[in-house]
Amino acid sequence: PDMVISGVNHGANLGDDVLYSGTVAAAMEGRFLGLAAMAVSLVGERGRHFETAVTITQRLVRHMLQNPLPRETILNINVPDCPIEELTGIQTTRLGCRHKAEPVLPARDPKNRLVYWVGPAGPGQDVGEGTDFYAVRNGWVSVSPIKVDFTDHGALQPIESWLDKLE
Repeated sequence: PDMVISGVNHGANLGDDVLYSGTVAAAMEGRFLGLAAMAVSLVGERGRHFETAVTITQRLVRHMLQNPLPRETILNINVPDCPIEELTGIQTTRLGCRHKAEPVLPARDPKNRLVYWVGPAGPGQDVGEGTDFYAVRNGWVSVSPIKVDFTDHGALQPIESWLDKLE
């Protein structure tokens, strides 16, 4: 294969959603295999316009094959759930983020055992211009370049100093 295309996922993978997304994880696995990779999601509850996401994906695939991206780059693509003629365009974005999730909810299963449901995702926090949230909300296809390095590079030196004080 030349490329891994994961999706089209029904539902957004915006901001920190990428940390929990099977769609994004499959694209990451493709990159680990040395292949070009993209994760594609259709943003909207109804899922009525998958053909829009497919058409956009086809255009991006053709472009990526002719104009390869750096090896470590994965494209996280979010397509608004609307007819293609209603899209504003395609925009490069950075990942936004949400506020913390709602509290965990205790409940009882059918055998009366205590179980816990993870609360709903928190509302948007960093959702301004330039973010994937903003783009999709305004009718743009969001294309966010992501990579697998989760290292907080800015914290390396402070953590090293912190560990020096460990007894």
